[in-house]
Amino acid sequence: MKFSIIIPALNEQHGIKSCLLALQQYRDQAEIILVDGGSLDQTVSISTPLVDKVLKSAEGRAKQMNVGANSAEGDLFIFLHADTYLPDNALTLISANIDGAARGRFDIRLTGSDWMLAVIAQMMNWRSRLTGIATGDQVIFVTKTAFNSINGYANIALMEDIDLCQRLKKSGSPLCLTAKVQSSARRWQEFGVFKIIVLMWSLRLGYFFAENPEVLAQLYKQGRCWLPFQTLKKT
Repeated sequence: MKFSIIIPALNEQHGIKSCLLALQQYRDQAEIILVDGGSLDQTVSISTPLVDKVLKSAEGRAKQMNVGANSAEGDLFIFLHADTYLPDNALTLISANIDGAARGRFDIRLTGSDWMLAVIAQMMNWRSRLTGIATGDQVIFVTKTAFNSINGYANIALMEDIDLCQRLKKSGSPLCLTAKVQSSARRWQEFGVFKIIVLMWSLRLGYFFAENPEVLAQLYKQGRCWLPFQTLKKT
């Protein structure tokens, strides 16, 4: 099985080298594709020697990941955030356990010293195992065949990972690997753990009630909870 590791990035110059160096061990098993969403820093120049392809895209994770997938040559796509690290032997674990599954994800560990981060990560792992819905920071992987059968990620500004998992349910249950990816808790620490919990659940509620993902994305950037009939601040 050949893998394609697809990384959407935007202004990640401070962390992208570390992310990509950690992937060099997989170069004989996988192509590494970085899709830049219009960075104004040194993300592209830092990344170029460490990847197989650097692609340009309009900003937006869904758009960027679709661009990467359209260029990918692997049998299975791994969508990796630029601030997330795969566990040891990640590709071997997928190969050994995929066994006919069309998609999957890893358990997650959030970096940081706040004890609540461990609780949050465990709740994320339990929730996704129960519902079959994963978030992007759990590192979603999917076969090329299954991904193409649903025309990839929906071109929406937020909740693209949830939408993808929902549409992939027809392909069967996901492979839920207990090996943990390590994902940055920078957003949690920036806004505060409890505020982010409330924020994310409110945005999920808005998504459930069919709020425009563009509105949800703007609220996410502003750190504001979703409420029906609210007026957005201009950014």
